[in-house]
Amino acid sequence: MKLHWDGLTSEQVKEQRDKYGINELDKQKKEPFYLKVVHTILEPMFLLLIVASLIYFFLGEPKDGLIMLIFVVVIIAIEIIQEWKTDQTLNALKDLSAPKVKVVREGKTIEIHSEELVPKDLMLIEEGVKVPADGFVIKANDLRINESSLTGETEAVWKIICEDFKGNVNDELDNYWREDYVYTGTLVTTGSGTILVDKIGSQTEYGKIGKHLAHAENTPSPLDLQIGKLVKICALVTLAFLLLVAGVTFINDASLDLKSRIVQSILSGITIAMAMIPEEFPVVLMVFLSMGAWRLAKKDSLIRKLPAVETMGAISVLAVDKTGTITENRMTVTELWPLYSENQTRLTEVMGLASETDPYDPMEIAILAYDESEGWSKEKLFNGELVKEYPFTDELKMMGHVWNRNNQIEITVKGSPESLINISTLTDAEKRSTLEKITAFSNQGLRVIAVGEQLVQTIAEVPETIQKCQLTFLGLIGLSDPPRATIKNDIMQCKKAGINVVMITGDNGITASAIAKQVGIPNADHSLTGIEIDRLSDDDLGEHIKTTNIFSRVTPEHKMRIVKAYKQNGEIVAMTGDGVNDAPALKYADIGIAMGKRGAEVSREAADLILMDDNFSTIVNTIEDGRRIYDNIKKAIGYIFVIHIPIALIAFVGPLLGIPQMSLFLLPVHVVLLELVIDPTCSVVLERQPSEPDIMEREPRNPKETILTKSLLVKSIIQGLVIFLISFFTYYLMLQQNPNNDSLARTMGLTILVVANLFLVQVNSSNRLLAIQTFKTLIYDKVIWLVLGGTSIGLLALIYSPMNDVLGLSALSLTQLLVCIVLGMVSVLWYDLVKMVKNKTSI
Repeated sequence: MKLHWDGLTSEQVKEQRDKYGINELDKQKKEPFYLKVVHTILEPMFLLLIVASLIYFFLGEPKDGLIMLIFVVVIIAIEIIQEWKTDQTLNALKDLSAPKVKVVREGKTIEIHSEELVPKDLMLIEEGVKVPADGFVIKANDLRINESSLTGETEAVWKIICEDFKGNVNDELDNYWREDYVYTGTLVTTGSGTILVDKIGSQTEYGKIGKHLAHAENTPSPLDLQIGKLVKICALVTLAFLLLVAGVTFINDASLDLKSRIVQSILSGITIAMAMIPEEFPVVLMVFLSMGAWRLAKKDSLIRKLPAVETMGAISVLAVDKTGTITENRMTVTELWPLYSENQTRLTEVMGLASETDPYDPMEIAILAYDESEGWSKEKLFNGELVKEYPFTDELKMMGHVWNRNNQIEITVKGSPESLINISTLTDAEKRSTLEKITAFSNQGLRVIAVGEQLVQTIAEVPETIQKCQLTFLGLIGLSDPPRATIKNDIMQCKKAGINVVMITGDNGITASAIAKQVGIPNADHSLTGIEIDRLSDDDLGEHIKTTNIFSRVTPEHKMRIVKAYKQNGEIVAMTGDGVNDAPALKYADIGIAMGKRGAEVSREAADLILMDDNFSTIVNTIEDGRRIYDNIKKAIGYIFVIHIPIALIAFVGPLLGIPQMSLFLLPVHVVLLELVIDPTCSVVLERQPSEPDIMEREPRNPKETILTKSLLVKSIIQGLVIFLISFFTYYLMLQQNPNNDSLARTMGLTILVVANLFLVQVNSSNRLLAIQTFKTLIYDKVIWLVLGGTSIGLLALIYSPMNDVLGLSALSLTQLLVCIVLGMVSVLWYDLVKMVKNKTSI
């Protein structure tokens, strides 16, 4: 079959897509919309609402029953709309994180989403990429692929160029796991290649397996478990109060007939249950996390797993790679040191010959650019036959090429000086001078590469492995990669926030320490090497990392051990990475952070968070946002407790005082009214609150700390009791003055509750700022005005529209309205005085 190296045309792509569809596996069936509605209705709160409305109909009050059902529909609609918005947000984030692949089309190399691949596409893959389609290898450059996801064999497979496409790229293959063929879902561990796409989607080997695999269920996060535990506790307490209130009401209504007593007692019990069940918790959690993820995505920080949003705010150790994270990953050859001055030209030539002909590594790109400037073009360098390759591995830390050129066989090798010196023919004196120069280069923060060669006459004399070579040592290359401009300030911010920044790098310790000193990483005078880590037990490593911030010459296994050691010490660890070798550590860390621009596909897949701009500053901003989101979730949880306390006590105390059912402060319909205020207020207003002024000056929070802390619970109880006392006392006082005008008493009490709710959300928006200050921070926020303004207009409509009679309310005079507003403000704003005292004592 004749290959067209220009790739497919737009018309051919369309033809292939029409024939084969898009490149995706069979999707899991989504839950039907009607099932979501059913699940929502079956929540305890909504079941109670429906039962309450049915009781109204049973009592011969169809008007009240109809109003209750309308409220049920409205609240269910709010729940479903919020869930739909969350789904939309998550789908948008999924689209942003869709894997991309490079292809050649119409003679140009372009990047497309992997689902856009079609058979006969020319696909370009390189180290770190997860192969998105099955295909034939038509060009290979040190191409090695880990196929363990299909074969179960952990050893990576070297790929060779396919010589026979059998005439038709869609013919069935007789031989599985071919060396000249790549498979979907496998990982490129070394090199690069050009692939002629053969099969896509469910027709691939991976797709065939996928048809028979069930999707794993998501496990709940610690935050989910905490919220679930709170809801269960509240449900048990609610059940106890329901039975108590129902019993008291049954006893107090002795004058009624048995049927009416039973109905009234059930209605009272349902009222207290509705008042106490905090069904807002799951809504708040989902809204805050999904909206937080969406906001972070706008700041180039893509969250792949929602719980990572709040976990980012808890990290205490930030483990980062040097190249590309601390530095700019913009390598330049700045120093060249030949062992003997007459070898400088040969050193320049050999370091180019030891590099890939089509480099993708920044270091090799820099080397070939330097050679180009010295007159060694690619055409001049690579003018012979490439006989053999010694691939780079993490264990060897060097690589080599064997060339047949200039009538001789040239073995050209480059790699870490430590590795190369071991297979060179240096004398002791030459070793000493070389080591001195390595130290000098490293102290300048340069990355040091050694270069050597071995000349033989025949191919038969070429050593089987690179370790068996006996190299003539030619010299050293010093490459510089300057630190990012903002990195020093970012690390200082992390220090203030109590976050320990550690560097984990494959570079040597002296270079790593030099860079660490430049950017302000503590304990930069010494490093722990991979060899030293191998000698330490897990317990000893756990002790060493308490005083070590630089880890050098490490392998993927070392990175995993370091992360594990920090976690065993009780730290919450975030780990950054961009390569295949970082993937295990990223997976094991509490938060794996992959680079979006230069990161390998496998590292992005293993990560919880992807930096779309590869910028360290974005990590710091994400930590701040994580802390803000967790803070706001805590404020929302506290707020929900506060507002539920007066509602629950009002529903509880009324029957105990012997107030008749129809004269009670809150009937089920009024509880529903307040629920309509609570959900949007707490989940919208509090979610939009900015960070506290000191948020990046605190120590990381204790991961074992419950979300409803003792101090938050005490504060919530006191605030709730004050609101209850003022609102209930006003209602009770008005009721005692005129027992026949329970609607007026109820209206005044309800007005105080709603006004208190409006001011409470501002007071509890910050632990330090006063209500007026928090309001000023969002004074231009249209959404806040819509929520608060809409609530105020809704309250006035309830009081002064014809609806008031239907809801058992009555119109207030201007004086009565002002009194209620003042009392509602006083019931909440007293806490600002507490803040002022706290702020003064903390100065």
